[in-house]
Order: sequence, then structure tokens, then C-alpha cells
Amino acid sequence: MRFHIDSDISKASTLPASFYRDPSIFEEMKEKIFLQSWHWAGHADHLFQAANVYPTTLLDRYLDEPILITKNENQYGCMSNVCTHRGNILLHHPAQLKKIVCNYHGRRFNTKGDMEFMPEFNEAQDFPRACDHLQQFSTHNWLGQLFVSLQPNYSIEKIIIKMEERIGFLPLQQLKYRADLSKDYLVSSHWSLYCDNYLEGFHVPFVHKDLNDMLDYGSYTTIPGEHHVLQIGYTDSSVEHFQLPEGHIDFDRHVAAYYYWVYPNMMFNFYPWGLSVNVVKPISINRTKVSFYTFMLDESKFDFYDVNAIDKTEREDEFVVENVHRGLQSRFYQAGRFSPTREQGVHAFHRMLAEAMG
Repeated sequence: MRFHIDSDISKASTLPASFYRDPSIFEEMKEKIFLQSWHWAGHADHLFQAANVYPTTLLDRYLDEPILITKNENQYGCMSNVCTHRGNILLHHPAQLKKIVCNYHGRRFNTKGDMEFMPEFNEAQDFPRACDHLQQFSTHNWLGQLFVSLQPNYSIEKIIIKMEERIGFLPLQQLKYRADLSKDYLVSSHWSLYCDNYLEGFHVPFVHKDLNDMLDYGSYTTIPGEHHVLQIGYTDSSVEHFQLPEGHIDFDRHVAAYYYWVYPNMMFNFYPWGLSVNVVKPISINRTKVSFYTFMLDESKFDFYDVNAIDKTEREDEFVVENVHRGLQSRFYQAGRFSPTREQGVHAFHRMLAEAMG
């Protein structure tokens, strides 16, 4: 196996520095990791405000796959945005359509991707074939949160079931997208290093003084699962926390946040006020865009938080992640070891990456 991470965290070493430095490995991740993973596509209420067909690019400037997300009555779908005649991009802007017509040579599709008409093809033999319809991709709708995958090799439904074990009591169907509280950050590092940092609370006392004052570091919990990791931030009664229903697995605890990471690059952070979705988007081997999407449940509980403090925490994370990326370029660094008590999430992530790339 190219990359081996021992299943015993007390014996395991991290991925080698070459994993983060080698451009060929970075390119290989497109097919071996991102092509076969699920991706958060957005919230249906936001995507389909005035349209039933929404064109987008899956991981723009990296995977760079043009897709169409569609709504037919109450059913959501995903298909290629590339005309099956000569490869023209079909749509550039969201639209309310009954038919999709290529502006190059007039090939026409319905909004489910079936090719219906093509001018000047009466004499074409064995036409249309199955490949003349638009390529269909997998979709999953979770209370309006839409996920798509080009070639999924794991189940997003199983992960959502695990998430609902703890956050299912929340009225998630009432989540409202807040563009004014959403933001993109550019980070000068390898994309996976940002995930590494997210997947452990080990750094919190050293990097985030304000956050550390809110959380009980001693009880901070990390629970790795299949293609996902849960981290739980506990606090005391003076800090805003969930009002958990009787019978909940954490009923007698003060939970400030549930942090769910979903392989390879999605974070779903549930707070008493709502949800922050973070998507880590590779651009180059040393450049990453991290998009924060905010969904509100209870504005009054959000007032407890300082928006500037949230931004400060992100900037603190960027600083250490960028410094790790720089350090990994050193000729003298090879690999590190995992803290058995604090880095279970990073260990699980590295095992997933090693398996995918191996």
C-alpha cells in the first residue's frame, strides 16, 4: 500500500510530507477522492428561488465538472451541463425552463435530461442512443440540504442517520439561509491540512483563547465513524447551549456545539442558533477556498455570539494551517505521531485518505 496508517493510533504515524508536496498526488485525488465522494450542493430554497434548473461547477478550478441541479415538481436531480452533441456548455445562469436547448446547434432536452429533438439528424443511423441523453448523477435531499455525487462509493444516507441521532430533535426544516452571515476565505495551504485542523480540539487552548473560554476542554469529545467524524463541545450553564429533550443521549450535559465532518471536505456545525456549513474547496496544491454558509434557526440565540469573534477564530485557524503547510515543505520533516487522546479524528481522516489513494 502506498500510504499506510496503522489502525492502532498509539502506534500510527501521520501521512508523510510527500503526500502534501507531490503535484501528481494532488492531481490523483481528483479521481480517487473527490470524483467518488458526496458534495454539498446548497439549500433548495436558495438554489431554486426563481428557477427550476441551476447550473454550477463542482469544485470550480479543481474537479471542474459542469453540472445542472434540477427541480421537477418536488423531486431534485443532477445531470451533466454538457451537450451530448459537440460538448457545448448548455446553461450559464439559473432559469425557469420547460426545455433545455443548446445554443450551438439546437439539440433539445427536457429538464430530466432526455434528448427530445436534434435538427438535421434525420439521416443519422442508430440515433438517438442512450449516450445522447444527459449523464445523470446521484442526488440526496435532506430537509432541503442537497447533496450530489458523480460516482459515490459510500452512503450519504447512513451518515445523515448518524447525525440525526443527536441533532434530529432540532426543527431543521425551518433553517433559513443568511447570505449576510456567509463568507469565503482563501487559505494558502493544502486543502487536507484545513480538515486536519478542524478534526481535533487539541489546538484550541493554544490557538483560540476566546473559544477555549467557552468550551470545557477536558470533556471535549471526538467520535470517528464511517466516512464521518463527530466532535462535541461541552460547556457550562453560563454559555448558550442546547436544550436537549429527555431521552437524548446527551440529556444531562451542556452541549454548546455538535461538529460533524463528512468525508472528504464538508463540515456541518450545529449550534443552538442554527447551522454553519463549511465546504473546503481545493484550488491548487497550496491554495484552498473555504466557504461558510450560515443557516439561522433562532436569531435570539445567535445574539450571544460575536460575529467578529467567529471571524477571529477562522483567522487564527488560517494562521496555523498556513504555517503547517510551509513547515511541510521542509527537507527535514517526514511525518509525525498522533495524540491517542486528542487526535482520533485526524487519525481517522488519514486512514480514509490512505485507503482511497492506496
